[in-house]
Amino acid sequence: MKLSTIVLLLLLLAPGLSEAKAKKVDDYHWTGVERVIAIGDLHGDYGRYIDVMESAGLINKSGKWIGGKTHLVQTGDITDRGADSRKIIDHLVKLAKQAKKKGGYVHLLIGNHETMNVVGDLRYVSDGEFQAFATKNSPRLQNMQWERQVEWMKANVPDFENLDMDTYRLEWEKTVPLGWVEHRGAWALGGQYGKWVKGNQVAVQINDTIFLHGGISAKYCKFSLQSLTEQVIAVMENYDPSITTIMDDPLGPVWYRGLAREDESNDIFSQTLDNILNRYGAKRIVIGHTVTGGVVWPRFDQRVVANDTGIATHYGSHKGLLELTSEGATAIYGDKRIPLPTQNDEREDYLRAVIEVDSNNDQLKQRLARMLAPPAEVPVDSTDGKDASTSGEGGETAVKPIPLPGTCQ
Repeated sequence: MKLSTIVLLLLLLAPGLSEAKAKKVDDYHWTGVERVIAIGDLHGDYGRYIDVMESAGLINKSGKWIGGKTHLVQTGDITDRGADSRKIIDHLVKLAKQAKKKGGYVHLLIGNHETMNVVGDLRYVSDGEFQAFATKNSPRLQNMQWERQVEWMKANVPDFENLDMDTYRLEWEKTVPLGWVEHRGAWALGGQYGKWVKGNQVAVQINDTIFLHGGISAKYCKFSLQSLTEQVIAVMENYDPSITTIMDDPLGPVWYRGLAREDESNDIFSQTLDNILNRYGAKRIVIGHTVTGGVVWPRFDQRVVANDTGIATHYGSHKGLLELTSEGATAIYGDKRIPLPTQNDEREDYLRAVIEVDSNNDQLKQRLARMLAPPAEVPVDSTDGKDASTSGEGGETAVKPIPLPGTCQ
């Protein structure tokens, strides 16, 4: 054997060199990623965002990327409720460029609040969000918007002449404050943040894990991750509030809560979840959207991880986030790291460990109390005193129903 061949073989067999490197298969799939950090909903709280990013070892005190080859996944809902959505987004956009130079990556997914801002559903936009867009030109822009409003009212309000316009203007300004016009321009699909949303994904798969905001339901499970994204963006481009679509469907990927709330003893749902994972070639799904009250919570034997711990002050300023490596899943709470249980029956010890870290969190204590509560009594048939679940007509033992194979096959 030639010396050059021997040297090549030694290099290939050297520790670490034969391991797979991170590879981008396409915009929705990555393989070989060594470390993934998933962070849930941030809702405009820049201070808490910085806290969890530092605890994950992704940024230094100057806010610069130190995460190396780590992939960060933020699963949507950066916006609303708090005042600093714009500040968080701008920082993450800069951070994405820094991470890429170091071999890392920042994945910013589309949540329901991002879609709401794009299409003009501003129910949860705080005053601080509008103020972040206000400039010295804002009074002029606001007045121009008012003039348009008045012209519309003249043409469409029958008793316009009898309105007290001074009083109406004061009420109108509560809805259209300074910065509102600039906010709407920036979040339109052609604006700075609208373009940013359009350039993101609804869902990505990294190694064996799918990440998205709400979840994948049986209704949409036969669509590829790319198709889910393209459909949501298409709706934003042609939005009609009178039509329920994948963008605002309670079963759609940015609104669905079933993976976080469905009864884990439901065999049919569990089988459907298996079918969904098999279709995508995944082991687990990590979601945000549904607040857990401060805990990274594994469900269905860790086939689902609910990761909206309530980081923002609006939801309690909790610090939980998820880390995935070749060694498994770990929850990070500040400077404390706790391995995530892989089986449901291991969750009591895990939850107790989290409560030790966050001893003032009553929501976690209530969760533990519910977990330890005795199961509800099985209903009894009052006619013969036998268990209604095992007794058929005439007291004969009924055959237990065989669970269906679930949907999404």
